[in-house]
Formats: sequence, C-alpha cells, structure tokens
Amino acid sequence: MGAGPGDPELITVKAQRLLREAGAILYAGSLVSEACTLWASEGCEIADSKGMTLEEITAWLISQASRHETVVRLQTGDPGLYGALIEMIQPLDAAGIESAVVPGISSAFASMAAATESMTLPEVTQTVIFTRVEGRTPMPAGESLCDLARHKTTLCLFLSITLLHKVREALLAAGWTENDPVLVVQKASWPGKEKIVRGTIANIHEKCRAEKIVSQAMIVVSPALGARNWRVLKKSKLYDAGFTHRFRKAENRL
Repeated sequence: MGAGPGDPELITVKAQRLLREAGAILYAGSLVSEACTLWASEGCEIADSKGMTLEEITAWLISQASRHETVVRLQTGDPGLYGALIEMIQPLDAAGIESAVVPGISSAFASMAAATESMTLPEVTQTVIFTRVEGRTPMPAGESLCDLARHKTTLCLFLSITLLHKVREALLAAGWTENDPVLVVQKASWPGKEKIVRGTIANIHEKCRAEKIVSQAMIVVSPALGARNWRVLKKSKLYDAGFTHRFRKAENRL
C-alpha cells in the first residue's frame, strides 16, 4: 500500500481505513514517515522493515497473514514505482495469500505541488518522464538519462541526489545548457522536514551540498519550471471561450 509522499494527511482515505482495520503493519521506515502509522488501531502489531532483507519481509507478511485478517505493507509514495512490489507479491501468491495493491501519491507530484510548479504546459511540454541515473542498478538499453533527456521534456529523477555530477554530464550531453533550471525537493510534504532548492544545471550540486541534501530528494528538470513568473504564457484551450467541447459551445466573436 502506498503511504503517499510523507504527510500523513496525503495518504488516501482507503489506506487510512485499511490501516485502522489492520492487525499488523510493516512500514518502510527508511522512506516512510512513522507518522503514517498513526491511523493504526490500538493493539496493532507495527514493525519497521528498514533493516530487513526481502526474504525477511515476505516471511513476516506471511506469518502475520496467518494470524490477522488484514495485514498492511506500507510503502513510500506509490508501490508500483521504484518499489519491490512484484518481488514481494510472488511469495504471497506462492503461499496462497490473497493480496491487493492500494495506490499512493508519488513524491514527484508532491514535489511539484510543494514548489507550485506544473509538469506540463501547453506548447511547452506535454510529456513527463520518471527515471533515475544509473548507479549500482544498471539501466536497460535505450534508457540512459542522456537518451531520455534529448526529448527536452519534464524529467523527474528518483534515487539520484548523490549522483548530481552524473545528472549534469548527461543533461549537457543531451543538449541542455548550464543555465537551464533545476528543482530539488527533499522529503516533499514531510511536516517540518521539507526542503526546496532551486538552481541551474551548473550550480544545483553546490546548492544541495550547502543544504546537506543527500537522500530522499526529487530532482526535476523541465522547460516548464518557473512558469509562474513568465510574462507570456500559452493558455489551455479547455477554458478558452472560443473553444468548443461537449460541455460548452464557443462564444461567437466578431
């Protein structure tokens, strides 16, 4: 189940209900704010998985499922994005344990909301790419940051804050410039812990180092960054008085 980006109030209503009903909760303490477990009922068995291996996690879930009707694995953001969802589901399937996935809000969306930025803008960019820089986990062929960055669209980079030097190299090689804007948000929506840093491809590494940001941060590179302060903005046709759609007819203009 997705815990959302960190703010306990950004967890879904369905997730809140399941946490209240759960007899046991295993949360990813290295990524999920413990505050997200505040919805748990009294007597619920709560454990932190940050020191566990995959085998220990699945063994815990299987064991608890034999004792409780509802057991929750509480993951960060959305469980389908940069999580071990399938790796955890397969052992449950093999054990004959019924499971379901409850979506959450990704830190990418929370980061843009925190900074009052839009991922897409008419005639600027209509595409968003969620990716990461290659580190210990290799990237599949054709998915290097340099390859993806050539599209010049919005890039949301997960798991890459310690690799900003690689981010810079890849973006420049893809045709971006040193002056193009970059947004970094650490612990988006976490009460009292959120940090927002704005810079350029040239200086974002130095700015993040000054703020001691070395983990749990979203990096966004986009031609739409800073649009709130643009003097000229292409506007959506959806709300244009001269545009017809099934709920409204265009106004006649002389």
